Amino acid sequence: MNGEGIAESKLVNLSSLSFFQNLRTTRTKQFAVIGLGRFGRAVASTLHKQGYDVLCVDADEEKVAQILSDRIATHARQIDSTQPAALREAGIFEQDTVIVAIGNYVQESIITTLNVKEGGVPHVVAKASSEIHMKLLKKVGADHVVFPEHEMGCTLARSLTRPGILDYFELDPENSIVEVIVPEQFDGKTIAELRLRSSYGLNLLAVSDDGRFEINPPPGKRLEKGTAMVVIGSNQNISRLPV
Repeated sequence: MNGEGIAESKLVNLSSLSFFQNLRTTRTKQFAVIGLGRFGRAVASTLHKQGYDVLCVDADEEKVAQILSDRIATHARQIDSTQPAALREAGIFEQDTVIVAIGNYVQESIITTLNVKEGGVPHVVAKASSEIHMKLLKKVGADHVVFPEHEMGCTLARSLTRPGILDYFELDPENSIVEVIVPEQFDGKTIAELRLRSSYGLNLLAVSDDGRFEINPPPGKRLEKGTAMVVIGSNQNISRLPV
């Protein structure tokens, strides 16, 4: 199976971990999305398809109407999110998690994030448009900050320089979990023979087998060129893997 086939059929998908796993671990039942641009709309649509209650708000009446017309939110309202009273009236403060997706308007984004946290929402996710914006959002209490443009840029650069990497989940600036195509140098060798930990400083988490992933495979498992394996380790050690 080639890399493209693996990406289409695999049951483990790392690409969504950087955002949606953070939401899953909170055991959230009710979400609100503030700001219905491309990012906010995509988040609302995905959560709604997964069966969650989603309340959407935006200052733009047309965007609110479109969300309702497309039926990708449970409720949608037009409000000014910089006004705490409007947020309270809309029911934002009653939500488990609020996603502030106003990335392109820094002042509104920061004020809204502050309002939502002061309103008692336990988990606030905010979209940043720059490094400074990210720092400010954390200062006013955002529990989790995402920087989609930065993440997309990093993903593109990795795909161009390391085409064998199918998926990438950054644990912190120095360490990651990656899904890579098994290189030709590993073809036919067992996990024990490869000695990934001593040779590369990496731990093998899973290998693909018939479109599925086998977690914690036994040492005698033989790898096949063109299938996939998932490893964890430092970014420096990951870059040492054969292309």
